[in-house]
Amino acid sequence: MLIKITRSTLSKSLNLQLRCFSQAAAAILPDDPSAPLTYLDGLPRPDPRYDETILAIPRASPGTRVSVKERKAGRVPSIVFEQEDGQHGGNKRLISVQTNQIRKLVGHLGRSFFVSRLFDLEVRSEFGSGDLIEKVRVLPRKVHLHSGTDAPLNVTFLRAPPEALLKIDVPLVFRGDDVSPGLRKGGYLNTIKRTVKFLCPADIVPPYIDVDLSELDVEQKILAGDLKVHPALKLLRSKDEPVCKIAGGRVSDQKKSK
Repeated sequence: MLIKITRSTLSKSLNLQLRCFSQAAAAILPDDPSAPLTYLDGLPRPDPRYDETILAIPRASPGTRVSVKERKAGRVPSIVFEQEDGQHGGNKRLISVQTNQIRKLVGHLGRSFFVSRLFDLEVRSEFGSGDLIEKVRVLPRKVHLHSGTDAPLNVTFLRAPPEALLKIDVPLVFRGDDVSPGLRKGGYLNTIKRTVKFLCPADIVPPYIDVDLSELDVEQKILAGDLKVHPALKLLRSKDEPVCKIAGGRVSDQKKSK
């Protein structure tokens, strides 16, 4: 969901939300409400290799027949919303994007990483035309892929101006498994969550969240509240919800020997 909100209101809202964080974390927020939030050192930031402008053209009308025609022409029928509930006045624009471009981005990033990354979107009257209709930063909210070929069938985008707050399922990347005490003892990683939902200011959407397994022993777990993220992000699930756990070996060496 995308919520339009002023920067001053955002700052007040975040200050209230940060009561659940430490005072030190709250101090990281900028004193000037108009100042943009920035990524912090030591936390993941988007890889500039995938800073790509998605190209689009207007689509005259919705419907199955139009969508089939677009796909045959090498285009993906798509839509841009001002908010998630765009059917109720959310500045909706019907567009088509290039199949090859979306397939390439989803293939390089992975589906869950594609829908948690911001892109610039340019809508022109025709592909290659100088007639620019709209240029906006967007979040791919949903991408529907063909079950057999993984070809993109449709994409839903949300406009993501700097003042926006976005609900995003941020992907988790598990690291440190090679030195985890529990895994070295023969335990195995029980991955409970692959993504965790956060309310993110549009300027600092994390491409992923690192989950450090390097000190995790058998029967220990990591909770959603343990994840290290920018203090301006608000967790939208219980902080006590488990993300992963090192479980004991399914069959001990002793039992195997018997």
